[in-house]
Amino acid sequence: MIDKEVLRRLEFDRILETVAAFAHCEASHAEALAIVPLTDRARVERRFGLVDEIRRLSRMGIALKLDLFADITPQLSKVRPLGAVLSPIELAHFIPTLRVMATVSRQIAFRNDTPLLQEDAGMITGFADILNPLEHTVNSEGEILDTASRLLADIRGRKRGLTTRIHRRLEEIVRERHTAIFLQAEFITQRSGRWVIPVRMDSKGMVPGVVHDVSNSGETAFMEPLEIIHLANELENLVADERAEEIRIVRQICDWIREDAEPMLQQFRALVNLDLLNCIALFSDRLTCETPLLADTPRVSLKEARHPILTLMGKEVVPLDLELAEADRVMVVTGPNTGGKTIAIKNVGILTLMAQSGMPIPASPDSVLPFVEHILVDIGDEQSIEESLSTFSAHISKIASILEGANRSTLVLLDELGTGTEPGQGAAIACAVLKELKDKGALVVATTHLTEIIGFVQREPGMVNAAMAFDREQLSPLYRLTQGEPGESHALEIARRYGLPERVVEFARSMVGTMQADFHLLLRDLKEKSAQWDRKLDELACREEAVVRNEQSLKEKQARTDAILKGAKEKGLQEAQEIIRKARREVAAIMEEARKEKAREARALLDQAAVQVEEQLAELQPERELPPAKVEAGELVFVKPLNTDARIVSVDPRGERVRVRAGSMELEVAVDALSKARGGKERAPAPRPRKKLPQQEERNEPKAEILLLGMRVEEALEQLEPFLNHASVDRMREVRVVHGKGTGALMRGVREFLEGHPLIDSYRTGERYEGGDGVTIVTMKQ
Repeated sequence: MIDKEVLRRLEFDRILETVAAFAHCEASHAEALAIVPLTDRARVERRFGLVDEIRRLSRMGIALKLDLFADITPQLSKVRPLGAVLSPIELAHFIPTLRVMATVSRQIAFRNDTPLLQEDAGMITGFADILNPLEHTVNSEGEILDTASRLLADIRGRKRGLTTRIHRRLEEIVRERHTAIFLQAEFITQRSGRWVIPVRMDSKGMVPGVVHDVSNSGETAFMEPLEIIHLANELENLVADERAEEIRIVRQICDWIREDAEPMLQQFRALVNLDLLNCIALFSDRLTCETPLLADTPRVSLKEARHPILTLMGKEVVPLDLELAEADRVMVVTGPNTGGKTIAIKNVGILTLMAQSGMPIPASPDSVLPFVEHILVDIGDEQSIEESLSTFSAHISKIASILEGANRSTLVLLDELGTGTEPGQGAAIACAVLKELKDKGALVVATTHLTEIIGFVQREPGMVNAAMAFDREQLSPLYRLTQGEPGESHALEIARRYGLPERVVEFARSMVGTMQADFHLLLRDLKEKSAQWDRKLDELACREEAVVRNEQSLKEKQARTDAILKGAKEKGLQEAQEIIRKARREVAAIMEEARKEKAREARALLDQAAVQVEEQLAELQPERELPPAKVEAGELVFVKPLNTDARIVSVDPRGERVRVRAGSMELEVAVDALSKARGGKERAPAPRPRKKLPQQEERNEPKAEILLLGMRVEEALEQLEPFLNHASVDRMREVRVVHGKGTGALMRGVREFLEGHPLIDSYRTGERYEGGDGVTIVTMKQ
């Protein structure tokens, strides 16, 4: 548990006051002011998640519809005893609260992108069965409405009518001549709840009626005329009936609330917690906060961190970058007065408090903060007159308690370490304290002006110097933390700037020891060299970035060149294939004339050339190797001998050969003749022409019919061309092309192909007995 004094020292209460200002209820306002760092890491991360869900809804334009609502806890406690009754104004407190519950319920009840909100607030319903009667019973001023019940509305209607009759009759009475002469004045009023007229005391016996009051002067008697007494009595009865009905209605509603008191209290607490989370979300949006990472090991990595209080004040804040880890657990910050050292270490502390309270922080989203058990601080003047302690004594007392409580789960913040006593001894004590804290494993950020501490930190492993940057030309602080190098105080330069006489400054300079002056001179040279190296590193980084860009540009140009070359090669091979196809037609025509053996050999050579072109085209799409595990029945593969995709029917037990089916054809091939499927349609490949030996010239009986049913136009034409060539060589007079009717696309493609073909004399649609429109009869040239 982090001490309340630490929260006060780091001004955490100012953060909470801003958060609480967004609350919609006194209860959630109090909850916001009572926020403290959580000791359970899971609860911290859960609150982070809840706040992130609310902020995400807000960015989507569906922010939580929270409005002002009342704390109903006192009313729920009062109504719990059996027979307890609340006043109408107390019942009115429930209405805004139940309305907000109902609105929130409708907003998040069916969302599936806010699981954490569903868990925390999904049970909120708003108690519509109570809210609806309440809204018809009382208003915000606690008045019971006519709509509370039909009986009440009827009673009040009759009551208003009777009151009107009484008024009208009294007005008539005061205007009647035989009565007006006895009246003190012409007006109507009430006394003891009865309607009366003012009669002169000496004439009260002249007006029949009942005296209900006498004026302070004793000259006027307020009399109720006899003729309206029965009307007034009837009105009194209606008033009693009205009151009885109001009590019955209030009791009924109180009974309903009593029955649901416990679940209503639970839902109210969930609503208060939801309002609290919404306060944190609105605060985070105002400061542009991000959710940090919580380190598993003691580590601080703040990037572009802004002090939240300075940001709220509207001041221009220089972002803080700070790193503390296992290698360097102790940081000592030096630099001039008013340079921002104290603000820097306070920023580390307050952001750690915010993160451990489940609140996003004003820093980069990749910032990392530790999950600590304690934050121990020594910041500010601890001088105590009551305890007769000096500033130094108070600091030492505080540091002693810090050393006692420090461990690996502790963040320690020390301001102006070693001051308040003789510098040499103060520096020695400070170095000993830093070493002890490092040995205990605590994360430490300290500030100091003592140069003796700087050298110790520079030599000690696990410690690092840091400085608040200072503009020597303008003699003004830059409020930027630089790690790895110590800072200078620049006290003399600042003293001169703020008006200290020059002779005083020069005398002070002469009083500074030679070693200290040399130290500051050496420190200045070190900083100048460090700045030079930083500039050179920036130049190298720019050059490296330019080289990377040039390499990327060359790769892109090479890729475009390769693509153009590949496209040109593919286009050339396709043109060559088209030339061969045309040449086949010409050869077929020549063969028709010559019908010589050489013509057949020429056709075979052309077929071989076509095969070569197809192989070159295939090289443009390298075969994808087929893993042995994929060789199984039912798998679609590419069969190299068939030059098409086929499906595996079976695999022999040794796994060396498989049987495949392509269209209606089945055959057995070796496993190494397979590769990954190319995505083409499964079909039996067109027979590939090969040059035959003389003894193999014998062919089967020529076919006079070709079936193209179910093929695409391109596939059909690839098979129709060799069919016509063979028909011409075999001197067939007439052949039959079966393409079917279908959509007509295949029929049109076939007939366009036949039109003007050099081997075709004519063609016609088949007769009905020949197959009708689904068949084309082709007459070959002889």
